Amino acid sequence: MEKAFITFGEIMLRLSPPNFKRLLQADVLEVNYGGSEANVAASLAMFGNRVRFVTKLPDNPLGDAACRYLKSLGVDTSFIKRGGKKIGIYFLEHGASVRPSKVVYDRANSAICEAKREDFDWEKIFKGAIWFHISGITPALSDSLVEISIDAVKIAKERGLTVSCDLNYRKRLWSREKAREVMGEIIKYTDLIIANEEDAADVFGIEAEKTDVISGKLDVEHYKSVASQLLKVGSASMVAITLRESLSASDNYWSSLFYDGNEFILSKKYHLHLVDRVGGGDSFVAGLIHGLNKFSSKREAVEFGVAASALKQTIPGDVNLVYEDEVLNIMKGDVSGRVQR
Repeated sequence: MEKAFITFGEIMLRLSPPNFKRLLQADVLEVNYGGSEANVAASLAMFGNRVRFVTKLPDNPLGDAACRYLKSLGVDTSFIKRGGKKIGIYFLEHGASVRPSKVVYDRANSAICEAKREDFDWEKIFKGAIWFHISGITPALSDSLVEISIDAVKIAKERGLTVSCDLNYRKRLWSREKAREVMGEIIKYTDLIIANEEDAADVFGIEAEKTDVISGKLDVEHYKSVASQLLKVGSASMVAITLRESLSASDNYWSSLFYDGNEFILSKKYHLHLVDRVGGGDSFVAGLIHGLNKFSSKREAVEFGVAASALKQTIPGDVNLVYEDEVLNIMKGDVSGRVQR
């Protein structure tokens, strides 16, 4: 039987004004679905993998719609627990040029926030699985999800799954002190840690010198030190750091640094004219996970992850709606954007 990849977290209803309007201008909102681990699951499924997404959703038409969306992309939703009051919502205002994008959350008291430990039978969920992925957003949502998340990574590790964790610090969800305490426990059971330029500093106080994420100036050499220190925090054997150099809300440079304790791998750098950067990190995670299970070379895996996430940021919505062959073409250098007939 084909081995399964498991992700656990919240899928939300995303509402955003079209055409770069501000929320105060909006008379129409576009509907999408997204959330860190849901984005990873959908992207892995698009690459042809067997994927189960685990969450809790209300037993109402909005919960049905979220499930239907995931199923349409090939994600197994059979382990989604139904119940609770509401689906989490977030409002996204797209930035442009010097105006940054902004997010407003309405996710308090969502179904997943009120989930209980008995809602999830991890022994059944992990049957036939080889990989488990979670992010720091999930335990940040509620105290019960702290317990559930720790349960999940412990059982995954006991069953021999590879465990990956995207630190994904969100200051609006919890404090740095709480994040450090909880994530310090979770990464004891983690094989692969993923972070961006700021996560390592926010969660573990590990900072890259000579770097200013506001101005977009990154010193890659100092991120090697960050990666080395992250490996020492928990039990992980691999660290990946996404590197975003923000020229404006519309134009970024995008690359990644990977470290496995022996070799530093710096990916190719892409110049992106952004359509939608939300989900860019999640698409990198999915691409890297797919690559590590697809290619014999870790460099190929990293380049696949970066190419996949570069493509995602040209697509509206949270999810990376691209196929494996499209990513491989980008890896080979086909970045002209010429019309394909």
